[in-house]
Amino acid sequence: MAKLLSNGLKLEFEDYGNPSDPPVLLIMGLAAQLTRWPEAFVGALLDNGFRVIAFDNRDVGLSEKMASDRASSPVAVALLNTIGMADLLAPYKLNDMAKDTVGVLDALNIEGAHVIGASMGGMIGQILCAEYPERVKSFTALMSSTNNPALPKAHPKISWDVMTARSRSSNREELIDITMRIWELIGTKNSGRDPLEFRKQVAASVDRSSSPKGIKRQMAAIIATRDLRNWTRQVAAPTLVVHGSDDPLVPLENGLDIAECIKHARIEIIDGMGHDLPPVYLATVVGHVLEHLSTATNQEHTQEKQCAD
Repeated sequence: MAKLLSNGLKLEFEDYGNPSDPPVLLIMGLAAQLTRWPEAFVGALLDNGFRVIAFDNRDVGLSEKMASDRASSPVAVALLNTIGMADLLAPYKLNDMAKDTVGVLDALNIEGAHVIGASMGGMIGQILCAEYPERVKSFTALMSSTNNPALPKAHPKISWDVMTARSRSSNREELIDITMRIWELIGTKNSGRDPLEFRKQVAASVDRSSSPKGIKRQMAAIIATRDLRNWTRQVAAPTLVVHGSDDPLVPLENGLDIAECIKHARIEIIDGMGHDLPPVYLATVVGHVLEHLSTATNQEHTQEKQCAD
């Protein structure tokens, strides 16, 4: 792994595959490190002729932490948001994280990439597509949302645990237990994971980095950025939306709203999938993503040929 300078921040990244292959940029979600992308997901992209770039968002993993900025309680930020004043407690917004993403492309001298965003990463991706359309060859939103305030929300207990549980302990084993419990709450039932192997993965993630204050700041960014639909409606890149029918954290209606807002967007609903990329459904998700990337690449080549003619 290595670091690059993006938008004034040092971000940890991984660059897999042949630099001459079409690039795919992966944007992870709230509190999630680049290591959360399943190896089989990345491997399938590489095997099908794509270069893959993944990175730790600001405030998590091995990327720079905004340590000088306040880390307010998400509950306090949400309360202020009801009167339109969440900005007072949010050190940055998703717009800033979209700039971070462009900075990753700049640092690697990549003019444009296929962008895949999971959860919060899909929200960042919507802003990226709208504000930097020339940098996005295609867009895939996995289990994401427009942040439309009228959409169904997670059950309050789930939201509470996701927002606050990991800030209640700094003990390694407790953090592992808490993280496992969160995944049990939001993930796919009968996921096909080996419980012991998954616990090892969670432990490795905790050992790699634990940043409770960073998670609070990321949550504040989501809340303070508010409704994304003004950006979502501007997305012109070929778009695929993938969402689980049983997502308890970001209910299905959130993915449907993305597809509704983007002209010609294609949506694939994975029956039984929760808020994760579980082994039992991973091949299905990968199949949809590869088909989308192939179609977008072919369209791009056709347009280039027409321009040349």
